[in-house]
Amino acid sequence: MNIFIAGATGAVGRALIPQLIEHGHTVTGTTRSPDKADALRALGATPVVVDGLDREAVINAIKAVEPEAIVHQMTALAGLSDPRKFEQSFAMTNRLRTEGTDNLLAAAAEVGATLVAQSYAGWPYEPVGGAVKDEDAPLMSNPPKQMRATLDAIRHVERVVPAAGGTVLRYGGFYGPGTGIARGGEQWDAVHARKFPIVGDGGGMWSFCHIGDAASAAVVALERPAPGAILNVCDDEPAPVRDWLPALAQDIGAKPPRHVPRWVGRLLGAHVVQMMCEARGASNARAKDVLGWQPSVKSWREGFAQLSTVS
Repeated sequence: MNIFIAGATGAVGRALIPQLIEHGHTVTGTTRSPDKADALRALGATPVVVDGLDREAVINAIKAVEPEAIVHQMTALAGLSDPRKFEQSFAMTNRLRTEGTDNLLAAAAEVGATLVAQSYAGWPYEPVGGAVKDEDAPLMSNPPKQMRATLDAIRHVERVVPAAGGTVLRYGGFYGPGTGIARGGEQWDAVHARKFPIVGDGGGMWSFCHIGDAASAAVVALERPAPGAILNVCDDEPAPVRDWLPALAQDIGAKPPRHVPRWVGRLLGAHVVQMMCEARGASNARAKDVLGWQPSVKSWREGFAQLSTVS
């Protein structure tokens, strides 16, 4: 297929391009920075410099390529190591998930392409009932203030993309090359600096996804389309913060994380307490069934243990 990746220089895009090339597909990838064009060429993609928020430029770029499928991996995450700036950290990504998604859908309609779009399977689930949720479980009805704009943007992607016949992949928390949980990444450094504490009982459930498995799920979603589907893409072992965070610290050679009471977490924001104490994990059973996809890294335990050996 002829495939267009919007946001090709992000962590998923960089992992996705080689997999698509290996499967015999032709890839065009976008970047907002001319300085990153050579990196895309080195991976085997044809680079296009375009801002995902520039509607006319996006439509023209896609019309020039005439792809059969478009992959939406546009994000602009920064400052994730400071929980007090959660809303600020996601502000541009929220625009890319709303305006950017609409731009890609308009372009897809022009050329008759399908769309596979990125969403998130972490904290958005309503924190009631069981610890692990499938795609039918409701998202939060009254999220903490810092999370509202981001959840609205996620809801937008998950409303408009399936309605247009596209597929939404709800990824678990990324780790591995090019992510924040990799040597030199923001979360890696925060754990080493002991700025990533366990809040309260640390009972919040998190689901993880190795970046290579995030890419492989996108490949399968392109090759075995599931029109209108929303699918959780994560490993087989959702786990509470009190289990995975100390293990991560040990595996990357950091001191154990600090423990702080729930009230201290509230000083950082209600969203911190939600993620650390109340979040629900995600089941990947439907992605396995619908796509025939399997994570190559079955558990974060295995994946985290490999982090220190990867440059």
